[in-house]
Amino acid sequence: MHPYRMQQLIKERGKDIVINVHHRTSIYQTIERLLRDEAIQVMQKQRQPGKPDFTIYTITDRGKETVYKWLREMLSTPKDEFFDFPAAISFLALLPPEEVIKELQKRISILQTKLENSRKSTKESIADGLPRLFLLEIEYQQVLQHAELMWLKDIVQSIQSHQIWWDREWLEKIAQKFTSAEEE
Repeated sequence: MHPYRMQQLIKERGKDIVINVHHRTSIYQTIERLLRDEAIQVMQKQRQPGKPDFTIYTITDRGKETVYKWLREMLSTPKDEFFDFPAAISFLALLPPEEVIKELQKRISILQTKLENSRKSTKESIADGLPRLFLLEIEYQQVLQHAELMWLKDIVQSIQSHQIWWDREWLEKIAQKFTSAEEE
């Protein structure tokens, strides 16, 4: 199929929650790389009057071997992935606790809405007869979102109750303690 149809199909099937296809240019860049790596090849070009030509691609044997190898590796081997949120958490002491609570509560609200919508959509898909096999990536994301929500709520509660707390004076004491320990 041609890249535009690939993008449409990925969105129609709800796979755009695990495959970033929001920008068509990224699909074209991926297609170029797959062509260069001989994982796909041009099957045919379709000409339509008044419209750009559509190039239709097909997977090669090399492409099939690569995808099976990738799939086996991704399923079996945990990989270190560096997400933005844990990096932000590592610097949250730069903001006052009250502001951190406010921002985390915004995140909680957004995650709750996303999780509710995802669960509703999943139930509808199952009711429409879509087997669970084709919803596993969504189920996985729901589990992660639920775990994040529980953790966020605990962190907010811990900050509100001062089990976790900081201010400028305390941060300076901690910095001095660890700076002097490094100098010894």
